[in-house]
Order: sequence, then structure tokens, then C-alpha cells
Amino acid sequence: MSLTLTVLGTASPHPAPGRPCSGYLLSAPGADVWVDAGPGSFAELQRHTDPARLSAIWISHLHADHNADLLSAFYALAYGGLTPPAPVPVYAPEGCAERLAGFLGRPDPGFLGGVLAFHPLRDGHIARHGELLLTSRAVVHDVAAYGLRAEAAGRVVAYSGDTGPCPALTGLARDADLFLCEADIDVHREGEQGRRVHLTPEDAGAAARAAGARSLLITHVGPTLTPESATARAAAVFGGPTRTAREGAVHRL
Repeated sequence: MSLTLTVLGTASPHPAPGRPCSGYLLSAPGADVWVDAGPGSFAELQRHTDPARLSAIWISHLHADHNADLLSAFYALAYGGLTPPAPVPVYAPEGCAERLAGFLGRPDPGFLGGVLAFHPLRDGHIARHGELLLTSRAVVHDVAAYGLRAEAAGRVVAYSGDTGPCPALTGLARDADLFLCEADIDVHREGEQGRRVHLTPEDAGAAARAAGARSLLITHVGPTLTPESATARAAAVFGGPTRTAREGAVHRL
């Protein structure tokens, strides 16, 4: 195994039966990284790895459908017998620790540090765990948001996070073996040019084509679309192998 992506959840903007919100597990020799912690994804994570053995957690942005299960993770690691040998690094936008602490009614997030060690993301942030190299790139959303490029043994998985069309996506997914990309909306609303914060299926396909990605995996499909129709529309623009992200699917590169 050089690099594996396991799909934990794909739903937007709320979980559905059998379909948690955004969550993925990236695995490479010496590394297991939980990518986005959408509601329901922590339970699915436990099907595939011991949370106490996570190398890191990576959070794309601070909307609840991508990070609310950090609360579940904290309770499990701090009180549920899943105590990690050392605090798990959490790479997340500025303010993530404070938000979690505030939900628990604590003004100072220092108490989280026993099990979770927060590190703020920035454009170009790099982290390495085992053979897995993680590079974060700022993307366009209505809050601070990041996409992720994960590399191991010459294989690349790119993840859009939540974003509107932007040049950063091309670099993020350049020559990626697998581009995991949102396709949240059916169409852009008239007059929203310059503040587009999600992708249509056609945007996802165009981004994959411009980046020269080898394959496209469609996720985070919103309620105005079906995953099947979004995938078909993205494929028509991309012109390469295109699949729908499904909970429990394991993609080995």
C-alpha cells in the first residue's frame, strides 16, 4: 500500500441515514489522517482504524458539516477509553479550538490539549506523518477554507474541500492520481460572479481537466442534485474516469 483514501461521509449540508457528512481517512505507511470531521463521520472512522492511533486530523473549514464531530472525537479520546499515547495534531483554520471549547462552555481551550493539539492552517502549510506529505492551499469559500494535496510514494490524492471556482484548485490537483472534489450546487445564481463559494458538477469536471488529474471522485453533492446526476455531468466535462464517492468505499492507489 502506498496511499489509500477511505470514504467515511459525503452528505451536504446535513447527515442522512447511512450517509454522514464530509469525512475521509487517508492512509499511507506510518500514517492515518482523518480528513474533515462532519457529523457521523467519527462513528464510520472506527470501522477502519482505532481513533487513538490517528496520526493527525485535518479540517478544511469551520462549517459544522465539516468539523462538528470533533466534539465526538474529544469525548472519545478524553473520556471514552480511546486515550491516544500523545495529543493528536489537529490542523485546522484559526479559531477551531476556541469554537470547540465554547461549545463545551469553556472560555479557554487549553483543557483540550490533553488529547488534541491544534495547529492553525495557512496557505502553503506543510505537515508530514510517516510517508504521507500534506500540503494545504487556501481556496475560495465564505469562511477561511483550504484544500489538501496528499502525497506518498509518488501517488497523489487532492481534495477540494468546500470552494468556488478558483486558480488554486488547478495547482492543488495538478497531475493527481485521484481528485476528490465537491459538486454541491446545480447552477450558480445570476449575479454571484466573484463570490461563488461552491462548485457545480461542470466546475468540478473543468477543474479536474485543467489540472490534468487522472481520475475524479465526486463528493459533497447538495440537495438540489443527486450524486449520480452530478457525477455524470462532471464526467461529461472532465472526459476522464469519474466516480461517485460512496460511504465505505476504499480507493487504493
